Amino acid sequence: MAMDLDPDDIFRDDEDDPENELYLARETNKELLVYLVDASPKMFTSARPQNHMQEDQNQETYFHVAVSCISESLKTQIINNSYDEVAICFFNTREKKNLQDLNGVFVFNVAEREFLDRPTARFIKEFNCIEESFSKQIGSQYGIVSTSRENSLYNAIWVAQALLRKGSAKTAEKRIVLITNEDDPFGNMKGVTKMDMTRTTLQRAKDAQDLGITIELLPLCSCSGEFNDMIGLEGDALTQFMPLAEQKLEDMKDQLQKRMFRKRKVRRITFSIANGISIELNTYALIRPTVPGAITWLDSVTNLPLKVERSFICGDTGALMQEPAKHFHPYKNENIKFSAEELSAIKRVSTGHLRLLGFKPLSCLKDYHNLRPSTFLFPSDEEVIGSTTIFIALHRSMLRHKRFAVAFYGYSTHPQMVALVAQDEIITAAGQIEPPGMHMIYLPFSDDIRHLHTEENAVTSRANEDQIKKATSLIKRLDLKDFSVCQFANPALQSHYAILQALALDEDEMPEIKDETLPDEEGMARPGVVKALEDFKVAVYGEIYDEENRDNENTSDASKKRKVIAENAAKECANYDWADLAQNGKLKDLTVVELKYYLTAHNLPLTGKKEVLISRILSHMGK
Repeated sequence: MAMDLDPDDIFRDDEDDPENELYLARETNKELLVYLVDASPKMFTSARPQNHMQEDQNQETYFHVAVSCISESLKTQIINNSYDEVAICFFNTREKKNLQDLNGVFVFNVAEREFLDRPTARFIKEFNCIEESFSKQIGSQYGIVSTSRENSLYNAIWVAQALLRKGSAKTAEKRIVLITNEDDPFGNMKGVTKMDMTRTTLQRAKDAQDLGITIELLPLCSCSGEFNDMIGLEGDALTQFMPLAEQKLEDMKDQLQKRMFRKRKVRRITFSIANGISIELNTYALIRPTVPGAITWLDSVTNLPLKVERSFICGDTGALMQEPAKHFHPYKNENIKFSAEELSAIKRVSTGHLRLLGFKPLSCLKDYHNLRPSTFLFPSDEEVIGSTTIFIALHRSMLRHKRFAVAFYGYSTHPQMVALVAQDEIITAAGQIEPPGMHMIYLPFSDDIRHLHTEENAVTSRANEDQIKKATSLIKRLDLKDFSVCQFANPALQSHYAILQALALDEDEMPEIKDETLPDEEGMARPGVVKALEDFKVAVYGEIYDEENRDNENTSDASKKRKVIAENAAKECANYDWADLAQNGKLKDLTVVELKYYLTAHNLPLTGKKEVLISRILSHMGK
């Protein structure tokens, strides 16, 4: 199989096509996020378990863990999702700062930025130093006291809900992330007071959820059932994350960061099955190569982003065209005019829906049919109730009968056939490894697959049994256990963003980036690997193996060709009086091929246009 494929096209999603009608769906899929961070005195105790306690005074506190994780997520957000908007809100504080003027709630912010806005370099820089000034400027105290029925958790949810009124729930995902190490927010309350606080706070959380706001808990301890119910979380979802007291601090940070990053749907599509039955599916992009962010052009004076606009001017009058431009096609001495909308409708082959055509055995789906990364499909009941039920029934039948579905999908620019392959759920003691759902594999067109043509009398050398055995042993020695492409970061990109971060945050030193793609010299030097490598060399090349001579043999054919070309150029070069041509300025009358005779005969570079070649010849002749 041989194909001429552009690597950028292979990994480009059809959703990136700006001409299709659902392009804006991805542009508007941003997230509005409010971090609610508990600032009670309990958060400033050591995050290390008691049996790991040291006498060092610089013990990392729960508050430090929360701040460091949020800081890292903000830095990553600027790179991955720069249009997301964030607010950071502390509760159980001594001072108050919020638009509602509620006690025990402090919204952290910097100048020239709204409470809920895109993170800036100054915002991140000052937030990194929050621990140094927190006790003086904000302060920590329990905001739930028996003398008042008001409590800081209720106030914090109210403030967060007010911040998230910005934007529509249809164009943005709204989320509240609550970080605390308190297992019961009203533990010191009793009787009717506690019941009343629990009821009112639970109702406030429910009101926020009814407005499309998701509330998530990031516990730094094992939280009680009452707390989980209060924020509307299911117990099963929480137990997959809950850190244990004996876990290391680094593991706790890692788990917090994993919970902060959510899988985002690319868009919602309609899946037409049969007899007018259609369901809604969410599509998720899987592993894609990361590229540097797009360059933003700024005004040289104001440093504000520039907006590019295009205007059409009449060629006859020079007037600015106010009406939209029209296209035309000549037909029988007449220009047939089309508007942009009419032309788009003519070209439209597909509506962008996924239409089921039939089923085939899994054996019919070959590895080479997978031309580009697949898209993961999962049902959605937001628009069409019952989509999940129908999807599950179809999913189970495909797994049971070992079939994949063939469907038609695409837009006017790229309609194509796809294969829907059901994936069963995989669960281990550590949690879910693979979720249930379907992979949408983009099938090739018939002319994408081409057969190799070999010469009839060509002799193909094959490895014998001993060589295969030695090669297998070598591969086993060099095999990477539990390999994943996610284990290795792109060193060029890491360096690129590290330098940008250092410049934006005014850091004194440029960070050092470890290149994990370099060979493991220490591992390659192990006796077992060295022996397997030597055995493979002996099996393939024999006992007497001269690497330099082998390289010479491989390059001999190319050397012979170069030698023949040089000899031919020398013969042709002798037919010209180069000194006379250069003296009288007649080199420009020669062809490029003739000029290259001189360059080849004198081992000079052959690159460049005709003027460059002539200049190179004159320089070599000293003229």
